[in-house]
Amino acid sequence: MKITPQKINLYMLFKLPSAFFCGVRVVSISDTEAVVKVKHRWINQNPFKSLYWAVQGMASEFASGILVIQEIKKVNKKISMLVTHQEGRFTKKATGKITFTCNEGALVKQTIQKAIETGEGQIIHLKADGFDASGDLVSQFVYEWSIKVKQ
Repeated sequence: MKITPQKINLYMLFKLPSAFFCGVRVVSISDTEAVVKVKHRWINQNPFKSLYWAVQGMASEFASGILVIQEIKKVNKKISMLVTHQEGRFTKKATGKITFTCNEGALVKQTIQKAIETGEGQIIHLKADGFDASGDLVSQFVYEWSIKVKQ
């Protein structure tokens, strides 16, 4: 079964309802890049009338994690994945539609192949950048993913 934005968004409704109801949606997925959007609304805002940082975190984590999920599905092996560290940086007030992009699919593929070949757990750092409708960077997140082949 191919992973598509529609299937992932439906999955999110049942498995990650807080992200779904906050408006986090996968826009596109390719071998190299995942794009996730979220629009600033009343339900996901902070007291300063901008997108709450945790909602930005959900969208950015999903942009990086969907690349890992997709590659694991392709290799058809039992592989665990877990966020072990996260860093965020905020550069501008996030209002309107914010689009998070992670374009490190090639690194994900390489890391998963290394985990399979060596049988050892691997650590990968994936960056997801959030841009507003004007193209201005509003936030950057880096996720440390632990990837390990299950025995």
